[in-house]
Amino acid sequence: MRKRLICFTMVCMMAAGTMTGCRQEQSKENAIVQTESAVITVNQTEGKTPKYVFLFIGDGMSYPQIQLTNYYLNASSNVPDSKTDKKQLTSKSQLTIMSFPVVGSAQTYDSTSFAPDSASTATSIATGEKTWSGSINVSEDFSKEYETIAEKLKKQKKYKIGIVSSVNVNHATPAAFYAHQPSRNNYYEIGEELVESNFDYFAGGAMKQPTGSDKKKKDLYKLAEEHGYKVVKTQEEAKHLIGKDGKVLVIEDKLADSDTMAYSIDLEQGEWALSDYVEKGIEVLDNEEGFFLMVEGGKIDWACHANDAASAIADTIALDQAVQKAVDFYNKHPEETLILVTGDHETGGLTIGYAGTDYDTFLTNLGNQKISFAKYNAEYVKGYKDNKTKFSTVMKEVEQLFGLKAPKENQGESEKQKDSADAHPQSEEEGSLTLTQYEYEKLKEAYKTTLERTGKESTFSQKEYVEYGSYEPLTVTITHILNNKSGINFGSYSHTGLPVGVFAKGVKASQFAGYYDNTDIFKQLASVTGVK
Repeated sequence: MRKRLICFTMVCMMAAGTMTGCRQEQSKENAIVQTESAVITVNQTEGKTPKYVFLFIGDGMSYPQIQLTNYYLNASSNVPDSKTDKKQLTSKSQLTIMSFPVVGSAQTYDSTSFAPDSASTATSIATGEKTWSGSINVSEDFSKEYETIAEKLKKQKKYKIGIVSSVNVNHATPAAFYAHQPSRNNYYEIGEELVESNFDYFAGGAMKQPTGSDKKKKDLYKLAEEHGYKVVKTQEEAKHLIGKDGKVLVIEDKLADSDTMAYSIDLEQGEWALSDYVEKGIEVLDNEEGFFLMVEGGKIDWACHANDAASAIADTIALDQAVQKAVDFYNKHPEETLILVTGDHETGGLTIGYAGTDYDTFLTNLGNQKISFAKYNAEYVKGYKDNKTKFSTVMKEVEQLFGLKAPKENQGESEKQKDSADAHPQSEEEGSLTLTQYEYEKLKEAYKTTLERTGKESTFSQKEYVEYGSYEPLTVTITHILNNKSGINFGSYSHTGLPVGVFAKGVKASQFAGYYDNTDIFKQLASVTGVK
């Protein structure tokens, strides 16, 4: 066990250390020291059974999302070296999860594909079984329902159970811990199972189809109240929740796209983040019998589907901040707590590196993006389409919101008169955000396609799909260009077959080291908690 941990940490530290030249040897040495300390922590709790279990799932989050986020945080926090006036890259970890003492890798294929969906992969994590893409906790012939780890802990050990998600609470991943449906799109039926689960704490985005697909069924929120749930729909009410309130269903009151929590990049001052719902969940669930809390960072996946790297980074940070709340709890109960952080699959085929920047990355460029693709579509692109806004006007807002500037020859006369340094705030070697003529024409063509689309299209030509997917052509082209200028790239609008990391801390964390199938996450959870 000790060897495995040391080897993994040394590989991670050395990978970052090669970018710092002479610091590589120091990184190796530190890796061994830090890992030896971690092993001691792990071994001290090997004989115990965790009473408090946290499972964090970054939907669409694999190694590229985690590593990009950590690199971005490091690049953004570095200051110029006093002698060279150039920023130095470091291997310092900024994310909480990267300090976890145990790391494993889980393969993610399902019964349908090596690039699986969230319903089937969450089923594997929750029940240890494989099923079709799109199915939740049922066998491939739909004849058998699988009992989840959350249901087992509730039934056999009387644990309180909490489910938190930044997307809809009856969406695929949260549903995989309480529902059993042949299709993830059976939102009303999933909502009925949520109500009947008798779980203690639900929090996140609104229910999808709360009155059914035909809008004629009994409202799920009223049904929840009839089953003893306190339904809370304001942040102010949520602040005052305590364990004595009994079963609660907390719905975010400032809903964003698809009635979910806002992307982290779009959160306004005072609005609750994912970490706030986790902190409240701990307060509501904490008891002497024990609890299990599953937390999904669902919008990492949505951002990666749209190839919006900046939003994916922000939501990965948000998930990590939620993990920190669990670590704070662990620090008070180190001999009774287990924390796991994983992903269900990778989304987008994210790569650190891009053909147009060779070996260089300019990750701080991503900090110029001010809002998510979804908010830009809702608050800007809709108006462009309604008003047939001139492209020159669009470009001014693109610069304001994403930092991308038109080439000098395409700027207005007033812009041409500006000082060269003002027109090009970054030098070419730092990764200029001024568009090349090729990029400018590409963006202009995307805007033309945006104006031509009606929103009712169901199919696209191969060329159009490869360029834009099913997303707004203008918006996805903006993020593509910003990504590429930063030195990163997406290869898909869908899921991929990459393995995901499994980061573990606390009681019996060592059982999650190694390379295994995602079904083994359930099997090890069942083993360490002692459920049948």
